[in-house]
Amino acid sequence: MIQDSKSNNRIQGRLSIWLIKHGLTHRPLGFDYQGVETLQIRSQDWPSLAVSLYIYGFNYLRSQCAYDVEPGGLLASVYHLTKIYDNADQPEEVCIKIFVSRKNPIIPSIFWIWKSADFQERESYDMFGIIYESHPYLKRILMPDSWIGWPLRKDYIVPNFYELQDAY
Repeated sequence: MIQDSKSNNRIQGRLSIWLIKHGLTHRPLGFDYQGVETLQIRSQDWPSLAVSLYIYGFNYLRSQCAYDVEPGGLLASVYHLTKIYDNADQPEEVCIKIFVSRKNPIIPSIFWIWKSADFQERESYDMFGIIYESHPYLKRILMPDSWIGWPLRKDYIVPNFYELQDAY
């Protein structure tokens, strides 16, 4: 957990302060260009923190995606959560990032909290090979079942692909 300091206060938002108050481990990463607070969570802390966020009022999973940080490096799973309530002109949002090793890319599924994670986690599995533990239907969704590998990883080599040289 990040300790309070003057430098941390600049990157901590209201949610981060609430999580610290309740002893929930996270790392504040600051705010994006729209002012959405971004937090880094460890994979093993995700289930308890996800339940806490739901209780706090984040009742809508707006999107979940994944990306390859760098060739041979970490994989990231990103969750955008929104707190939707009546008469809300500006709903509160948070971005959660979970980084995992590509050798053992396991993240607990949040399907049981937000059902909308179903197809989104399946797509991240299909394209990057991130295994969402306890997901009830984790199987390929875009690629054929016979496909080998994870096509959106930066170190993926397309089978039977021949690069054409410029004829100049």
